[in-house]
Amino acid sequence: MSQAQRAVVIGGGIGGLTAAAALHHRGLDVTVLERARSLEPVGAGISLAPNSLRALDVIGLGDEIRDLAAWQGDGGLRTPGGRWLSRSDADAAAARFGGPMVLLHRATLVDRLAAQLPPGAVRTAAGAGVADPGDARRPALVRTADGELEADLVVAADGIRSAVRRTLFPEHPGPVYSGFTTWRVVIPLPGVAFASHETWGRGRIWGTHPLKDGRVYAYAAATTPPGGRAPDDERAELLRRFGDWHDPIPAVLAAARPEDVLRHDVHHIAEPLPAYHRGRVALLGDAAHAMPPTLGQGGNQAVEDAIVLAHHYDDLAAYTAARLPRTTAIARQALKVARLDLTTSRTMIAVRNAVIASLSKAGPALFLRSFDGIADWRPPQAPYAAVQSADPQ
Repeated sequence: MSQAQRAVVIGGGIGGLTAAAALHHRGLDVTVLERARSLEPVGAGISLAPNSLRALDVIGLGDEIRDLAAWQGDGGLRTPGGRWLSRSDADAAAARFGGPMVLLHRATLVDRLAAQLPPGAVRTAAGAGVADPGDARRPALVRTADGELEADLVVAADGIRSAVRRTLFPEHPGPVYSGFTTWRVVIPLPGVAFASHETWGRGRIWGTHPLKDGRVYAYAAATTPPGGRAPDDERAELLRRFGDWHDPIPAVLAAARPEDVLRHDVHHIAEPLPAYHRGRVALLGDAAHAMPPTLGQGGNQAVEDAIVLAHHYDDLAAYTAARLPRTTAIARQALKVARLDLTTSRTMIAVRNAVIASLSKAGPALFLRSFDGIADWRPPQAPYAAVQSADPQ
């Protein structure tokens, strides 16, 4: 029996673990090298659209995630005073895109992805870089603290500050500041009833969504210079910026502790890479196409990347051809949406809100069109598990 091909995945986040699981399903011997001391991600939620859920079906995980997640159901878009600009319809979205949009904690998804791998496949506290990308005649070399590893395929899932990207494409300018910062919090909020919502103000956004385990995921964004920090703590900063917005925002802020609040500046890759591979090394996720979170597609596109890469693992040019145009277009759309929903122009805000309200009155189908070509994507290979579309709640 011939020896299995070896894949080394640099980065143990959602994209890297999905790639590892998909390559393991294809019969490769997979090692994941994660520089952090554990796989536990930041305390935040992640929205998974039908496109990434279908991708997870390929590795037999889609149904399990649907069961563990909360459907993003009826809710909508509001003004800071509480007026509804539009109402969302979970059934209409599921019918249009062939499945639900769901929300779960990132830690849950990471745990289930890691469980797809054989024991010992994931090494934590294991920083790594590419010493040689290899080519058709020789393997790639991955540099670690313990020496070099040869690999038939290297998957670079090392994030927006990717060292591998800099090695492969040293002339590329890298990520740029997107113009805003974000805050995220996951907390219990007993006794508070609310409809899932996102609220757009002047240069500010707030979203509140329930998780299936009873906790609440809330996020906020605001236009601000890069590198800023609150003079006291980030919870106090959120109170200053959002404390007078509609319910349940004050209740969320009252329940949150300063240590519950995460703050991160948002960056994106403005100049697309010339390719998502070089030699035997492939980039995916934020390492390849970091985008603003305004379409909720960053993690979804990383999952797509991983499944498509496993399909084309022996032809990385085909992987680039399949992924670069799609992710570039989605990243540009996410940036346009960020400029729209975080505008500080009072005139633009008035026009924006009027258009959204008008589209909402025409029915949810018109409002959902912005996700056509995104949420209806299907993977290039058949799933290992049948898709179950029944509401798990």
